Amino acid sequence: MQKIKFLFTAIFFAALGFGFVSCENDNELVSKYNGYNYVDLGLSVKWATCNVGADSPEEYGDYFAWGETKPKLSYSEENYTYKKNPETLSFIRDVATVKMGRNWRMPTIEEHQELIDECTWTWTTLNGVNGYNIEGPNGNSIFLPAAGYRNGSDLDCAGLYGDYWSSSLHTGNSYASQPYYLCFSSGYVSWYVSGRYYGKSVRGVFTK
Repeated sequence: MQKIKFLFTAIFFAALGFGFVSCENDNELVSKYNGYNYVDLGLSVKWATCNVGADSPEEYGDYFAWGETKPKLSYSEENYTYKKNPETLSFIRDVATVKMGRNWRMPTIEEHQELIDECTWTWTTLNGVNGYNIEGPNGNSIFLPAAGYRNGSDLDCAGLYGDYWSSSLHTGNSYASQPYYLCFSSGYVSWYVSGRYYGKSVRGVFTK
C-alpha cells in the first residue's frame, strides 16, 4: 500500500529522526559499488544515493531521452535518435550502465512499483530542494529530488514534480512503444507512460 506523509518544515522533519545519505561514502548506511554509493532499502535491488550526473542527493543531475546515453541542449521528437522497441533496454542503451558501469542499470517498472508499495514516502526539502525522503522497510532511506523534466530547451516543473525513467517499455494498446516512468509531486506518487524524447532523470539500481 502506498504510504505518503507530508511534512512542511525541515525542523519537523529532523525531529522525526529521518536522515539523508550523501553521495560521498561518509555515512554508515551507505555502501559503495563500482565507485558509486548506494543504500540497501530492504528491497529486491540496491538504490544509488544520487541521480545519474549528480554529486549530491539533492542535485538534479543530467536528463536523458529514453534509450539515449548523453544529455542534450534540447529534447524534441526531431532530434530523438533511438527508434527500436525492446521490452527492456539493453545495457548499451541503458544510461545507468553506460555511466556507472557493470551491473548498474535503470530500474524496471516492477522495481519502481516495489519502491512505491514497500516504502514510506515523505515530501520534504533537502538543502532547499523539494523532493521525497523514501524510507525502506528496513528503516534506511534515500532522497529523490523533484527535478522536473526537459522539453525542448526548457526545464519544466522543477521543484514541483519528479520524473524518473524506467527501463521498461509499454507494449500494448494505444500506448505501445512508450516507456514507463516514475512520477511524483507533493500530493501523489505513481507511474505513467511518456513520449520517449523528453529529458527525464535516472536513478540507478543494481543487484549482485
